[in-house]
Amino acid sequence: MKIGILTHHTINNFGAFLQAWALQEKLKALFPSDEVCIINYIMPKQNIINIGGFFRFYPGTETPVSWLNKITQPVLFSEARKAYFNLTKPVYNAEQINALGLDCVVIGSDEVWNFLDPKSFSMLKFSAGLTAERIVAYAPSTGKAAGAAVPDEIRAAMRGFTALSARDQGARELCETALGVSPQMVCDPTFLTPTPAVENEKIRALTEKPYVLFYYCNGIPRELKKQVVEAAREKGYEVLGGGEYDKLYSTLSVRLTPFEWAELFRRAQYVYTGTFHGVVFSLLNRKDFRVYASIDSRVKKIAALLGQFGIAERSLTAQALDRENDSIDYDAVYGYIDRLREESSDYLLRAVKGEELK
Repeated sequence: MKIGILTHHTINNFGAFLQAWALQEKLKALFPSDEVCIINYIMPKQNIINIGGFFRFYPGTETPVSWLNKITQPVLFSEARKAYFNLTKPVYNAEQINALGLDCVVIGSDEVWNFLDPKSFSMLKFSAGLTAERIVAYAPSTGKAAGAAVPDEIRAAMRGFTALSARDQGARELCETALGVSPQMVCDPTFLTPTPAVENEKIRALTEKPYVLFYYCNGIPRELKKQVVEAAREKGYEVLGGGEYDKLYSTLSVRLTPFEWAELFRRAQYVYTGTFHGVVFSLLNRKDFRVYASIDSRVKKIAALLGQFGIAERSLTAQALDRENDSIDYDAVYGYIDRLREESSDYLLRAVKGEELK
């Protein structure tokens, strides 16, 4: 059997890379005798806009040296994709994907169902035009399209799925609205496959001293961020960015491979983040963390994730800096995570084998 994954694998983003890699590795573990590949579906507009973002210079927080490091980050993502993804030849449409001869196409994870994102929207991600015998949705998210009116062409395309699941409530509601079915909730692929530990000179230098980690708290007021950094230093911690830089940080930690990025979460004392996968990797490494998110789609995704795991209140505020009893009860959280992992693995196994799961 030949299994292909259709996802946002070309996006130069740590979470996007690791969710694609984790799903690939999980499917390889479930189907060791079969071929698992990532469909190298190219969307030029999406890639151009994504890479262009790395060239923005923020004089209030960045330095010329940090900017020069940042603009070379896409090169590391490209090298990692070549090294760790089993990529098909580049394809640009349904006809070329169908010509790959796939028995099963797994669509997801990430915001593959965000039909309001003009740079990443494609009817292919709703199964339109695909002719594989089995078309499986694994942990898709709708992002900012959650709750929006569903176009008729998407309703029609989604009938092509042989198995449906959802990563969040937005994706579940899309299935209910479009098809009248309530799909199984499954976990993000990064919960299914542990990232390998990294031990190299770069990581040793960055993590020599205890540190707290920031990962894209977009929109955080400058004074609040200064308070957080000062509070960390008063406790004897360095302050690092997970692939980002701010003049407030202790050192430059921008040019990272995806697995080095994950290692910074593994070794951190505390995490401040504003992204879905920043929260996920905090959970995976049993870290206490706070969230500051200002982008609406991220707010919705993070809120849904934290509510799902029973730890809804993790907002970063000035009052929260000195709050006592801040630690997460990870024994309770992992009771749920372990069940969700088992159920998600079972769904993947059954769906790819050909059961209709809607």
